[in-house]
Amino acid sequence: MKRHLTITTGPINEAELLSKRTLSERLGAVVSFLGVVRGTEGNETIGAIEYESFQQMAESQFNLLFDQLEKRWPVESVRLVHRIGVVKVSEPSLWVEVVAPHRGEAFAACQWLIGEMKRVVPIWKRPLPAGGTRRGA
Repeated sequence: MKRHLTITTGPINEAELLSKRTLSERLGAVVSFLGVVRGTEGNETIGAIEYESFQQMAESQFNLLFDQLEKRWPVESVRLVHRIGVVKVSEPSLWVEVVAPHRGEAFAACQWLIGEMKRVVPIWKRPLPAGGTRRGA
């Protein structure tokens, strides 16, 4: 299974990511997910989310998840980009792409990966209030 992981402070350029997609002739499904920061967290209006990561551990955990995913589904490739730092409302914070022979496998693998990522990967989020100031600053 091909794997590509990026943890970055830069913006997610979905068009560029899509232009770099490669498919073999035996594949019939591509599922992609774009997670965007919404303007509320719980009942509060926010202006951004600040993501922090223990990057070395996050990369290790992502690779363990990719290993598990490869054992469960016949996925040809998975690409994942996660932003860290301050991500404003309406900007993407996560992009995931899973390529597999069939849609059921691709959807299941993508959904499982996102759920497990949120559970085990050390990336933490802190909502920032609308108006662009950090809490405690």
